[in-house]
Amino acid sequence: MLKGKKVLLGVTGSIAAYKSTYIVRLLKKIGASVKVIQTEASLDFVSPLVLSTLSGNKVITSVIDKETNEWINHVDLGIWADLMIIAPATAKSMSKMVEGNCNNQLIASYLSAKCPVYYAPAMDLDMYKHPSTKNNIKKLQEFGNKMIPVNHGELASGLIGEGRMAEPQEIIDFVIKDLNKQKELYGKSCLVTAGPTQENIDPVRYVGNRSSGKMGLEIAIALAEKGAEVNLIMGPSNLKSNHPNIKQINVVSADEMFYEVDTIFPNSDISIFSAAVSDYKPTDYYTEKVKKTEDVWNISFEKNIDILKEMSKKKKDSQLIIGFALETEKEKENAIKKLQDKNLDLIVLNSTRDKESTFGFNTNKISIIEKDLTITDFDLKEKSEVAKDIVSFVLKKIKKQ
Repeated sequence: MLKGKKVLLGVTGSIAAYKSTYIVRLLKKIGASVKVIQTEASLDFVSPLVLSTLSGNKVITSVIDKETNEWINHVDLGIWADLMIIAPATAKSMSKMVEGNCNNQLIASYLSAKCPVYYAPAMDLDMYKHPSTKNNIKKLQEFGNKMIPVNHGELASGLIGEGRMAEPQEIIDFVIKDLNKQKELYGKSCLVTAGPTQENIDPVRYVGNRSSGKMGLEIAIALAEKGAEVNLIMGPSNLKSNHPNIKQINVVSADEMFYEVDTIFPNSDISIFSAAVSDYKPTDYYTEKVKKTEDVWNISFEKNIDILKEMSKKKKDSQLIIGFALETEKEKENAIKKLQDKNLDLIVLNSTRDKESTFGFNTNKISIIEKDLTITDFDLKEKSEVAKDIVSFVLKKIKKQ
């Protein structure tokens, strides 16, 4: 959620200011760009040199740049930021934020901010409980600012109680969760199947297909970026997601995939079946490697369970199911038959006739067929963009429900 975001971090004069170094480090590790504004009082607790080194940007400590003697435009800072975090936020700084007491660069930038503002209070327990502080917290929230709750614990005074600033990881988690709530699919549980399956013949050999899992992974990421919690059931593949909203479950065979899907599906709002599941599996499994003796080796196969068909039988009206069809002939005719036979809300059609699409490529070319048989054809695109097209159709369907 914070990768690529521009974060303005305000640091005020509290002993908790030392934690700002960890906040910057965590933000940078995620992939955010960070600029830091320090109040004069905070300079006694944390060095601008440390924060500058960690953020990769010069720390702002006053309205005038002391090296160039030039004015630092607080309006530009407020416009630059995608979000602002003030941590620690002292009682004094919160009071200034409420009153609009613009006597330093941090408050000036706060008043100019066009982005969400988060603040993490830090003070002694009596200060935190004082009616004036509680009133200021209430006012700041009424202004639309988001308070990151304080912790109960040991304070600088030696007392134990509320007022301890949230830990850096808690601050980052709070911001991510809050940003997530603003996404269209927040609160939705999604299931995505991806990749091939492998059906073992003996300990060495198997029957499989050429699916890489790239398309399914990109769909899972596109759903997660919209705020959904995604269960990604991935067949044999080297691909792995590190998105915090994605739980990846690795399987090998169709039976293993069915077991995981059958467990997760009942609680899924949206299920997208993009895996290339083997239709058949060997009737017999050889526990030892089969030696090369005969000129012809005949293997008998039996049908695998049809995962998509089985789930469609259990589908509730509130659930959305999207299937995939990979065809080599009569593409749209066969895809429509699958759409109707399996009671799908949408089906995504791939054709092996299109160059640089389907298995192994980073690009794909699809058609989306809806329940009313409306067909939308797309040009060849990167699979990440194809995934966004598919998710846009999911959003339209949800809005109509």
